[in-house]
Amino acid sequence: MSSEQKDKTPNRPKEQVIQLYQGSKRIHPKLAKGRYTNLRILAVLVTQFVFYVIPWFNWSGRQAVLFDIPERHFYIFGLSLGLGDLIYLALLLIISAFGLFWWTTIAGRLWCGYSCPQTVYTEIMLWIDHFVEGDRNKRLKLDKEPWNFRKIRIKLTKYLLIFAVCAWTGITFAGWFTPIREFVPAIFTLQAGGGSLFAAAFYGFMTWLMAHQMREQVCKYMCPYARFQSAMFDKDTLIISYDEERGEPRGARKKNASKEDTQLGDCINCTMCVQVCPVGIDIRDGLQYQCIGCAACIDACDEIMDKMNYPRGLIRYTTESALKHEYADKDIKKRLLRPRVLGYGAVLFVAVIAMIAGIATRETMSVDIIKDRGVMLRENSNGWLENAYNLRIINDSEKEQVLTAKVSGFDEIALTGLLSDGLKVPPKETITVPVQVSTIPEYADKGSHPIMFEFTYRESGSEEVNTITEKSSFIGE
Repeated sequence: MSSEQKDKTPNRPKEQVIQLYQGSKRIHPKLAKGRYTNLRILAVLVTQFVFYVIPWFNWSGRQAVLFDIPERHFYIFGLSLGLGDLIYLALLLIISAFGLFWWTTIAGRLWCGYSCPQTVYTEIMLWIDHFVEGDRNKRLKLDKEPWNFRKIRIKLTKYLLIFAVCAWTGITFAGWFTPIREFVPAIFTLQAGGGSLFAAAFYGFMTWLMAHQMREQVCKYMCPYARFQSAMFDKDTLIISYDEERGEPRGARKKNASKEDTQLGDCINCTMCVQVCPVGIDIRDGLQYQCIGCAACIDACDEIMDKMNYPRGLIRYTTESALKHEYADKDIKKRLLRPRVLGYGAVLFVAVIAMIAGIATRETMSVDIIKDRGVMLRENSNGWLENAYNLRIINDSEKEQVLTAKVSGFDEIALTGLLSDGLKVPPKETITVPVQVSTIPEYADKGSHPIMFEFTYRESGSEEVNTITEKSSFIGE
C-alpha cells in the first residue's frame, strides 16, 4: 500500500481489552479499639465457647448435646427428641425466621456484626493476621514485598495457625453429630468413620474458604440477608450512620484549629472509618447493603473525636428519623412501638409459647394403631369374631418403658397379643407388635364399629403411670 493510500485510510480506534470480571483487592482492615470492639470480642468468646466446649459436656452418662442422625435421635441436655418430634423443628424454623425479621426491624444487622458465623470466623482469621503479620500497614507492606525467606516464614506460620483453627473447627462440628469423646481419639488411631471424617474435613475446608479466603466477598455477594434486608428496614430501624449535618464540609485541620476559623465540619477526613471497615466501605457515603453493622467505624471515629476534643457520635447507631430530628436517639418508644415490630413480635411470641408448651406436655411414648389389611375378619378358636392390628410403639425416652393395653367398645371384647404383665419397650426404639381384638358375633354386625385403645406405660422400676388413648375401628361381618 502506497503512502498516499495510507493517508486516505481513516484512523481506526485502538484495540481495547474489556474485562468482564475484575478481581477484588485484598482488604486489610486496621484493628479497631473501643467499646463496640470489646462487645464483638465478647460475642466471639461466648459463641465459640458454645460451639467448641458444649459438645464435651456429659449429661446422665451421655453427651449433653448430640444430634444423632444415624439413630434419628436428638439430645439436648435433659431433652430427648425422636422422629415423632419433627414438629418442633418446624416451630424452631418459624421462631428463627420471625426472630430474624423482628430483630432486623428493630436493630438492623446487629446479628451480622456480632454473632453471624461468617463474621465470627472472619474476625478470628483477622486476629491471626494481626498476630503474625502485624497491623494494617505492615500487612500491606508485606504483600508488596518480593518472596524471600522472611516472607515465606511469616506466611507459613500464619497458614499453620489457620489450618489448626480450621481443622479443630471441622472436628468440633462433626462432634455435634457423633460422640466427640470417641471421635477425636478415633481420628488419631485411624478408626474414625468415613462419614464423620468427611463432615469434619468439609466444614474445616469451608471455614478456610469462607472466613479466610473470601471473607467480605461472602457478605457482599453471597449472603441473601444483605439483599432482602431493605424489605425489613424503615426510617426507624437502628443503623450505623454518619451525621452529615454535623460532619460536612469535611477536611483536614490542625488539632487546635477552631472550627469557626476553618469553616469545616467535625469530619477531619482521616479515613480511619474506612481503614477499620472489614468490608471496605465508606460509611460517609450513606447506608449501604454491604454494611454488616459491626461498629468498627464508630470506635475509630470516636477515638479521633476524643483526640480532637470534639463530642463523640459523628458516626453512631441511630435511625433515619433521629437524623432528621423527628425524635432523639434515646427515644426508644418511637423505635419499638411500631406496627411492624409489634406484628413480628406477636407471631414470635406465639411460636415460642407454642414450642415451650408443646415440649413441656409432650409424651415420651406414642402408639400408632394400624389395621392389618392383609388379614380379613375371622373367627377365632372361641367362636368370636376377630380383627388384626399392628401397634407401632415409639419410645423417645432414654429409659425402658413397660406398656400395657386394654380395649373398649363392646360389652364383651378382648385384646390378645400382649404379655399380661406388660410389654417392655427399649429406650430410643420403635417396635411393631401384632395384636388381635375379638368380640361376640352378635355385637359386631356388618359394617365399621368404633373402638378405643387405652395404653398405660411407666419406666421400669417406677410406679408413676401415664396413659395414652387412641381411636380405631372394628370391622364386623
